[in-house]
Amino acid sequence: MKFQIEDVTVYFPYDHIYPEQYQYMLELKRALDARGHCLLEMPTGTGKTAALLSLITSYSLTHPSNPLKLLYCTRTVHEMEKTLAELRRLLHYLPPQTRLLALGLSSRKNLCVNPTALSSTSRDSVDSACRRLTASWVRSLAAERPPGDIETCSFFEAFDRAASGGPDAVMLPPGVYTLQDLRAIGRERGWCPYFLARQLIRYANVVVYSYQYLLDPKVAGVISREMQRECVVVFDEAHNIDNVCIEALSVSVRKQTLDGATRNLNRMAQEIDRFKATDAGRLRAEYNRLVEGLAQRGNLPLTDSWLANPALPDDILKEAVPGNIRKAEHFLAVLRRLVQYLKGRLQTENVETEVPVAFVASVSSQAGIDQKMLKFCYDRLHSLMLTLEITDTDEFLHIQTVCDFATLVGTYTRGFSIIIEPFDERMPHIPDPVLQLSCHDASLAIKPVFDRFQSVVITSGTLSPIDLYPRLLNFNPVISRSFTMSLTRDCICPMVLTRGSDQLPVSTKFDMRSDPGVVRNYGRLLLEMVAAIPDGIVCFFVSYSYMDGIVNSWNEMGILQDVMQHKLVFIETQDVVETTLALDNYRRACDCGRGAVFFSVARGKVAEGIDFDRHYGRLVIMFGVPFQYTLSRILLARLEYLRDTFQIKEGDFLTFDALRQAAQCVGRVIRSKADYGMMIFADKRYSRHDKRSKLPGWILSHLRDAHLNLSTDMALHIAREFLRRMAQPYDKTGGTGKKTLLSQEDLEKMSEATLEMF
Repeated sequence: MKFQIEDVTVYFPYDHIYPEQYQYMLELKRALDARGHCLLEMPTGTGKTAALLSLITSYSLTHPSNPLKLLYCTRTVHEMEKTLAELRRLLHYLPPQTRLLALGLSSRKNLCVNPTALSSTSRDSVDSACRRLTASWVRSLAAERPPGDIETCSFFEAFDRAASGGPDAVMLPPGVYTLQDLRAIGRERGWCPYFLARQLIRYANVVVYSYQYLLDPKVAGVISREMQRECVVVFDEAHNIDNVCIEALSVSVRKQTLDGATRNLNRMAQEIDRFKATDAGRLRAEYNRLVEGLAQRGNLPLTDSWLANPALPDDILKEAVPGNIRKAEHFLAVLRRLVQYLKGRLQTENVETEVPVAFVASVSSQAGIDQKMLKFCYDRLHSLMLTLEITDTDEFLHIQTVCDFATLVGTYTRGFSIIIEPFDERMPHIPDPVLQLSCHDASLAIKPVFDRFQSVVITSGTLSPIDLYPRLLNFNPVISRSFTMSLTRDCICPMVLTRGSDQLPVSTKFDMRSDPGVVRNYGRLLLEMVAAIPDGIVCFFVSYSYMDGIVNSWNEMGILQDVMQHKLVFIETQDVVETTLALDNYRRACDCGRGAVFFSVARGKVAEGIDFDRHYGRLVIMFGVPFQYTLSRILLARLEYLRDTFQIKEGDFLTFDALRQAAQCVGRVIRSKADYGMMIFADKRYSRHDKRSKLPGWILSHLRDAHLNLSTDMALHIAREFLRRMAQPYDKTGGTGKKTLLSQEDLEKMSEATLEMF
């Protein structure tokens, strides 16, 4: 369908549109007009992606003199593929003369087609295998030697030959290219899909890639450096964006890291000695370049550009490398002293917390390394590794981590703390010392994105309470809206269960969670529900350790055996392959009518990205409130920083964080308006207004007062009534009362009515 939103002709790839999609587009357009940032919370399963892509693409077509580029950031490859499929559908509805180039960009591991490089298992080892075949010095050596003497990548060589004819020589025709399409083109033309995608993102109208490509300075400095200001950045499913920002600037150093760094330094020392004997000119040339103040040697070839500086672009020193680390052997001596100092700090008996200023002063007095030398560690290491022609970068991850740490601790004085823990508090008898540079300020990593691009859209199904995000990320949105779900029938049934059938309260509070009465009541709740509810049931627990404990107890009590009379039981583990297999079998059990229960963990992989739509999820039970581990030193330091800097109270932040995770878990059950499902919040704390009010509006609007303080038998009665109601036929368009599906005519009438009002 085609309709007007103010001066923009919107091309929408479906025959009907939900009222909230129309409202969403309206707010989004106002944010684009104002060239500002916006926060939009839209219920799950209401076509958020379709609305975003349609409006931004149509807006760009309406303003051809100032075309916008869309950078769409997702968290997983699965979400990236879904976004590109939606975009492909939209492309067929756009005017025939539209020339739209859209593609997904992911790591080498997901795009590489070279069998040698692909045989590696991890992402780092695939990157390293690629570098071994494509580094500029490897290629120049291969050109001098007889063919076949030195292995290179035929795909990259073919791409490089084609690209030497100018950007048009490797330009793909307009269209939407998924990762699979790029790999297919790579095999067909013999080109490297990864470097082809890297080349094309400069010219594409829509680029879909991971959050890290914009938020992690190490990756963003290489991938997103050339993006212009006229970009709209969308962070989809962005309820955890503050955690992503913090992880991008945090570094952990363990004993294994320091041992590995020592091995790396020994190998680099051998390489330096070898070069001194065979090619001393290279080391001298690097020294001269550093004297002139150039940390890098001009524009590096595409294959040599490695990860960028871990500090944010505005904080990187634009001056010469200090004289005392210009010579390679001097720099290695500095790194050896730093590693030795860190080893000494790890040999502590007690937990230590320090601010960066005190830590830098301690390094300076005990190891003789000043702040400026620390700041330049990363760039100097990068330069040295290029000079020494080191290709197997995966083996040098340890020394990279140490230099990351040094550069960040030397650059930032506020918003960070150094925490040294001799063991994990949950397992105090196992020594596992770790030194963590922990970032507390999420606004640091995202500030360059807000400053650089004209509009940034942060959107998700769970952004409540929405007023906390501008404070956490330190920005002023021009639009901040939370939308409700327009439904023809009440297809969502949230309930708060506070007590079992024996009227004992249930909760995962620390003093109650191991109470046999609570464990038994949770087990009885599950048993009653599996007997009454068809198809799939998903249970979320607050942590892996709690899930292990309670499942063991249920097994001893015989509850699990009773559950398996009705449905099969599958469990999420920390192993990705095992969990994928369990999910696959869970779906098969639901498909064949046997029914199944899936045990999962809040904040786990399943809670974040797996949909349990239709018969795969008729009920979600959230056992407890998923608070973070509140004794964690990192969390305590962050809470203190938030209180002092942004005046956010500890309790407010912890409740906000737990409730957004709970909402994310239960939101997995509804993925479209034709779907239906129940949500049980099984913990007495959800009945308190201060906890409950932080749930998203679209869940709260369906949570009746009568469902706020239920026991197991009352919840069972409500569930049976709800299922009976859902079995009745209904009008999908909402013809009787308020319309929930708008056609083109309805939209035209609405716009006419709006004009008449003015």
